[in-house]
Amino acid sequence: MQSTANGAAAVCALAEKLALRNQGRGQQKISHASSLASPPPKVPQLLPWPAAARGVPNVFLRSALFGIVQKGARTCLELQEIYAQGGISILYTGARLDQGDLDTWETVLLIVQRQALGDLCRVTAYQMLKLMDKADTGGNRDVLEKRLARLKATGLSVKVDRYSYMGSLIDEVYKDDETREYLIRLNPKLCALFEKDRYTLIDWAVRRQLDGKPLAQWLHGYYSSHAKQYSIKVETLHKLCSSEAELRRFRQTLGKALADVKMASEIYGKVFNSEIRGNLVHVDKEVSGTQRRHLARKRKSGKPPPNMQHIFASDTVTASAGVPS
Repeated sequence: MQSTANGAAAVCALAEKLALRNQGRGQQKISHASSLASPPPKVPQLLPWPAAARGVPNVFLRSALFGIVQKGARTCLELQEIYAQGGISILYTGARLDQGDLDTWETVLLIVQRQALGDLCRVTAYQMLKLMDKADTGGNRDVLEKRLARLKATGLSVKVDRYSYMGSLIDEVYKDDETREYLIRLNPKLCALFEKDRYTLIDWAVRRQLDGKPLAQWLHGYYSSHAKQYSIKVETLHKLCSSEAELRRFRQTLGKALADVKMASEIYGKVFNSEIRGNLVHVDKEVSGTQRRHLARKRKSGKPPPNMQHIFASDTVTASAGVPS
C-alpha cells in the first residue's frame, strides 16, 4: 500500500503542477489584454477539485453516453437519443463512447480546471498517461490519441431542467510537433453542466482499482452520483449502461460487477454494499461530505421528498436527474 500511496501522491503533484502552469498562461494572457483595453469580461471556469478526485457531470454518469462497448462492436451514431435517467435529454452524434473515453475526458478536465474554459491547455502524452496511471508505451500513446480524436468528433445536445449544452466534449485538439505537446481547448459553455449540485467528484483511486472492468466502473460512477440510494430494476441498469448482453447474462455479470465495486471500495475504506433481490438492485453506500450537505439543504427547505422508490423500481426511469438525489 505504501508504493500505491507514493504513486498517488506523485500523480496528485503532477496534476497540480499542470493545472497551475496552464492557469498561469491564462493569467498572463488576461494581464496583457487588460493593459491594452478595458478589464476583460468574467470568463467561465470550473471550480477546482482535489487531484485525487475526478469531476463528472451527473447527466453523463446517469446515462448510457459513456457506456459499455464490446471490443470490435463500436458503432457510429447520428442524432441518437441516449438512454438516460428521467429529466435528462441527450442527443448524440459520434462514435459510441466507453469508460476508457471517460477516463481520458476526466483527465482533461482535471488539467483545465484552474484555467478559463476556452483557453488552450498544453499537456504531453507522457503527462496524460501518468495522470491516468498508465505506462508510457507506444501502444498506450496510440490509444490516447484515438480517444482524444474520438472525444473531439462528438456532437451533443444535452438538457436537464433549465440547463442545456450544445457542442462537443472537446472543441479542439492538435499536436505541437516542436514541443510534442497536445493543445486542447474545451467549450466554455460546458460550465452549465458543472453548476452547483450538477456534478459528482469520483474517487479516482477506487475507479482505477476497477480498471479493465467497465461495468463495475460504470456502476461506481452511477451510484456515486446519488446521495440517497433507491431500489432500481435490473432491466433499467441494463439500459442505462448500454449493455448489449442478453438480460439473463447481464444479471449474472451485474452481481460480479457490484461485488468488484464493494471490494475496490473496501480497499480504500469506503462502504459499498449491494444485494439483488428478485428483479431489484439494492445498494447501501457511503455518502460524501458534499452529498450530506446537499441532503441537509433539501431537509431545511422543507420540501417533501419525491416518491423515488416507485420511480426507480418502475420500467421507465423518470427521476429528477439535475441534482444528486
